Formats: sequence, structure tokens, C-alpha cells
Amino acid sequence: MSIYTTTHLYNVTAGREADYQAWFDGEHARDLSRLRGFRSADRYEVTPEQVMPDIAQPWRFMSVYEFDYPAPEIDLPALGPLLAEVRDSGLIDDANESERIFSYAMYRDWYSGPNRNVDKPFSGMFIIPANFVAGMEAEYHDWYDNVHIPEVCRVPGFVAMKRGRLSPIQIEPKRFCPGSEIVMCAHQTDDLLFSVKDFSARARGVSPSGEAMEPRSKAGSFARTVHFFKRISGAQQWDGGIAYAGDLSVYPADFRITGA
Repeated sequence: MSIYTTTHLYNVTAGREADYQAWFDGEHARDLSRLRGFRSADRYEVTPEQVMPDIAQPWRFMSVYEFDYPAPEIDLPALGPLLAEVRDSGLIDDANESERIFSYAMYRDWYSGPNRNVDKPFSGMFIIPANFVAGMEAEYHDWYDNVHIPEVCRVPGFVAMKRGRLSPIQIEPKRFCPGSEIVMCAHQTDDLLFSVKDFSARARGVSPSGEAMEPRSKAGSFARTVHFFKRISGAQQWDGGIAYAGDLSVYPADFRITGA
């Protein structure tokens, strides 16, 4: 079996948001349950809180599909007709050809850090379509797996990460993808701004927690974009505050506004 993730990035036709959610929760969910290897599907909406606010956010919505495929070359394309149905129905606004569907072969399943509440859902996630510097792939993977993922998963509200490689098998419409890699970080927080502020502070070595991230590896290309989303599907929603295994009392009361 092989773990695959497909991200569907799109905009919904104005005024049809409730129709899209009804399709996703009803007909689409039933169709997905019949696909071999299907594990889960969730919808997300872009957030006003972004760690790199100058980066464009061309998609309002993202759906994330998780599979454990018996035979990816046979099973992965089966998702295509299901997404074509909603596109053909007029629920997707693709007037500027912004819709993107990218499938990735994951290197491993979620790495869960000490903050994660495993019996509760994610509140959201960020994704990074990323690239490594030519000739430095091994260093890139080593830095992510042994340095960066563990330190990011200690940030308040950041709870799990996984990565993958763009699959040679893709679903139509096959459009430009800015990264050969995908980085996904799941959140459990009801104050994303606080979490984003501390993520930035730890990267600069000025977090009130005293935690500081290692310097960014030179193997990671700056040809990347970052996109934060909140989870909007599912009957159960995150309600546990800011998931953190450390001491939140060391942060000033106005930290979510001022940062560090």
C-alpha cells in the first residue's frame, strides 16, 4: 500500500458555497467511500492570518484527500471523474484558470509532535509547495525530517507534519505546479494569529518560550509559497484552545497582537 495525498485548490461560484458543501458532505462523500484505498477528505478555507502576508492567496478553498492506494497507477485517476462532476455542474469558478489539483506520494504518514491531541480533529493546516536546491536533495530531506519538522511541531498550536513528492500520475486539468515537494503542517488552535506570531518569533530566535529554530537549510529553495487554511468540514470541530505541551503563561497577554 502507498500513502497519497491529493490537494484540490479552487474557488466556488459566488453564492453557491452552501451548495458546494452539501455536495461534498453528501453525494461526494458517498462516491469517495467506494474508492479503493480511501481514508479521509476534508475541506478548508483560506485564513486572514498568513505567515508570509505578501504572498498571493489565489484560492479561497482547499479540499484534502487522503488515500492508501493498493495500486496508485490504477486507483489515483478514479478521483478525477468525481471532481469533474462538480466542475461541470458550475459550482467551481475557474474563469481565470486558477483551479489546481495536485497529487503527491507521501514520504511517510503524519509525524505528530508533543502538542497534538490525537483524539481531536485538526483546526486547520498550512501547505507549502516547495523545492530543494539542485544537488542538495539528501541534505534537504535530512534537515526537514531531523531538524525542522520536530521544531515546528513544538510551536503552540502546530501539532503534526508530513511531506511528499509530486506524483508522476496527475488528474486533469494538469496545470503548472510551483513545487516538486509538498509540506503540510496541521494545527490545533483557536488562536491562529498567536500561533503564527510565535512561529515567526521562534524562527527569529526571540520567542518568549526561549525556543529558537535552527537556521534554515541552504538546501531549501526560496522558490516556495505558503498557504494557511482553516478546516470547515466535519461534524466535530476543534474546541481545545491552543494545543501546547509547554507553558503558555510565559507569553505576554498581548502577544497575539504585538508578537516579539
